[in-house]
Amino acid sequence: MLKPYASQPFETRGRLFPEKLSTFRSPFQRDRDRIIHSSAFRRLKHKTQVFVEHEGDYYRTRLTHSIEVAQVARTLAGALGLNEGLAEAVALAHDLGHSPFGHTGEDALELLMAPYGGFDHNAQALRIVTKLEKHYADFDGLNLTWESLEGLAKHNGPVMGPHADPKKHPEGAPLPYALKEVNDQFDLELYTFASAEAQVAAIADDVAYNHHDLHDGLRAGLFTAADLMELPLTGPAYAEVDRDYPGLDPHRRDHEALRRIFGYMVEDVITIATNRLDSAKPETAQDIRDMDRTIIRFSKPFFQNLKAIKSFLFKRMYRAPTVIKERERVTHMVNTLFPLFMKQPELLPEEWRHEVDLAQGDTELARIVLDYVAGMTDRFAIQEFERLCS
Repeated sequence: MLKPYASQPFETRGRLFPEKLSTFRSPFQRDRDRIIHSSAFRRLKHKTQVFVEHEGDYYRTRLTHSIEVAQVARTLAGALGLNEGLAEAVALAHDLGHSPFGHTGEDALELLMAPYGGFDHNAQALRIVTKLEKHYADFDGLNLTWESLEGLAKHNGPVMGPHADPKKHPEGAPLPYALKEVNDQFDLELYTFASAEAQVAAIADDVAYNHHDLHDGLRAGLFTAADLMELPLTGPAYAEVDRDYPGLDPHRRDHEALRRIFGYMVEDVITIATNRLDSAKPETAQDIRDMDRTIIRFSKPFFQNLKAIKSFLFKRMYRAPTVIKERERVTHMVNTLFPLFMKQPELLPEEWRHEVDLAQGDTELARIVLDYVAGMTDRFAIQEFERLCS
C-alpha cells in the first residue's frame, strides 16, 4: 500500500500531450514501458560504463547498469511504501543522455559544446524523451508524465534556487539549453527537490555503481581482494565471509563479500529514510519536494565509509593507466568526429539532413551534431571514426 507521501499515479500532473488512461497500466508504468521500448534505451547496450564496450562482454554497460539501478529502486520504493513504477521509470531513463565512451565522451563533448550552450547528460536525457525519439504519430519524444520528467531533471537535487548545489549549479549560471527548452514548456519546479521516488532512483544509482564497479575492477585485475580487505565496509564483509565459509573458492568469496556490501547499502538507506520520514511526517508528495534537504540518503557514518571506497575506485580503477590510455584514444575520436560533422554536415545520415537544412547558424547546427554524436554507441563511434578519419 502506498504511503500518503508517495506519488499517487492517478493524481499525476499529466503529460505535455493529453492521452487517454491505459486500462491495465498506471501512468507511471506506461512511462516505464515506453522507456524500455525506446531506441535510446536499446543503444545503452553498447555504451560504456567504465570499460569501453568492446573490451569484454562480462563488464557492465550503461544498459546493464540501468537495469541494476531499476532493481535497487524497486526494492527501496517497495520497502518505503513509494510508487515502484515511477521509481523504476526514472531509474531506467536516468542514463539515456550519456554519450559514447561514458564520462570520457561527456567530458570531450562538454568542451566542444562550450561555445554553443554546453552539454549535460541529464539535460540530454530530457531532450531524448521529449524530442529526439520519433516514433509516435501524435508527438515527438515519449510524452512521459510530469513526474517522470521532473525526476530526470532533479533526481540529484534542485537545479536552481537556495537548495541547489552551488558546485553543480552556480548562482546566476544559465540552465542547460536542453533543460530550459523542456522547462519552458512544462514547468518542472526546478527550485524544489524531486519526489521521493526520484530520490530513490538517484541513491539506487549510487548503490549499483559502488557495487558493480568493485566487481568489474576485481574482474579486470585492477585490484585484488587483499586490497579491498584494507577498506571500510569491504574489509568487514570479507571477514564475515571468511568466518562463515572458511576456505571458500576465491571467485565465490568475492561474490559473497560484494553481495554483503550491496545489502549493507540498501539496509542503511531503508533504515535512515524510514527514520527521517517518520520524523518529518510528510502528508503528500509535494511535502517531500518542499523540504530543505534530500530525505532519501545514506547515514553520515556510512557515507563517510563509502567516500573511502569511491576514493579507492577513483585511483585504482577510473584513473588506472590502462583506463587512462583508452580514455585518451576515445577522446581523440570524439574530438575528431564532432568538428568533422560541423565542417561537413552532409556526412550526417540522410534522415538528419532536414534538421540541418533548417538550422540557423552554428549554434543550432552544433546542437544537431551533438544529438547525433551523443547518441552513438561506442562501437558505432569507433566504426565512424575508422570510416571517415582513417
